[in-house]
Amino acid sequence: MLIEIPELLNSAQLQKIHQLLQGAAFVDGKLSAGMAAARVKDNQELQQDPQLLQRLYRILMASVGQNARFRSFTLPYRVADFIFARYQPGMHYGDHVDDPIMGGGKFRTDVSMTVFLNEPDAYEGGELVIRTPFGDQKVKLAAGSAVVYPSSSVHHVAEVTRGERLVALTWIQSFVRGAAQRELLFELDQAREHLLRTDPDSDHTKGVDRSYANLLRMWADV
Repeated sequence: MLIEIPELLNSAQLQKIHQLLQGAAFVDGKLSAGMAAARVKDNQELQQDPQLLQRLYRILMASVGQNARFRSFTLPYRVADFIFARYQPGMHYGDHVDDPIMGGGKFRTDVSMTVFLNEPDAYEGGELVIRTPFGDQKVKLAAGSAVVYPSSSVHHVAEVTRGERLVALTWIQSFVRGAAQRELLFELDQAREHLLRTDPDSDHTKGVDRSYANLLRMWADV
């Protein structure tokens, strides 16, 4: 299952990110790739600049941490530092699965997130294509919107043929390891939130709320 998060970033945040990235140095994306990914990866990533990166992280994490849809779907335990990637004409990223362990063995990747930083009409191609049980899903969202999906999914970025694709990427270690369990909890939480808003005192609402809490207690990995 994948979900979209529209307007994760507002226009002021996007403008600030573009200002910070203007003139910044980008390097070959293969430098951060594992052996398998390096064979199919052709993009550029923001060069390590701790001061610049910290300013960018603060903008993104302020929105991510407050987004209820993100929290409900990912149940985040740890969120990795963002990587900023760009694709210029001719660049692409072939089929791959994200590395299962990051941070020197201290971080398990359960969920992946791509935040789109350019408008779709700013470039041609560049769709994120995620393989699902229902076929390939192509994702190319408005600037400031994000897509979140299991890190175990095979996915690729189609070749950019015009313009520039600019994205921010991160990975989440969830309190709940299993994608199927997270999906059930997400759907139950959406129903629970609706009932808590519309009929908070009913026995049905209390039962759904109790079931969500106890399933999360059963499946949480802490």
